[in-house]
Amino acid sequence: MRTWMRWTLIAGLAVWIGVGLLAAQQKKKEPEKLLFPSKFGNVTFLHAKHTEREKGDCTVCHDKLWPQDAKAPLNYREGMHKVAEAKKISCGACHVAGGKAFASVGNCNKCHAKPGAKG
Repeated sequence: MRTWMRWTLIAGLAVWIGVGLLAAQQKKKEPEKLLFPSKFGNVTFLHAKHTEREKGDCTVCHDKLWPQDAKAPLNYREGMHKVAEAKKISCGACHVAGGKAFASVGNCNKCHAKPGAKG
């Protein structure tokens, strides 16, 4: 009986350590920021800040708004702002009047930065 309990404890500890290591490894892969080219000024998406605001809950955005892939399209290009905000997709899920974050209307410079611009 004691041998069984000992092996159960060892197995449980191994699983706990494995889950912790996997979580740490996934956290390392998380990009700090992503750059999306735009003729209106490139958009630098501060992934780390968004993750912090959502208290590390990746499911708020992934895979509801876009895949968990740095190369996935943002789907918030020219002419898409109104559509994304109306459908609450991509950045428009939060960046809309009455949303969780500042609305995109009138706040172009908060996301778009021309090369060499200070801000």
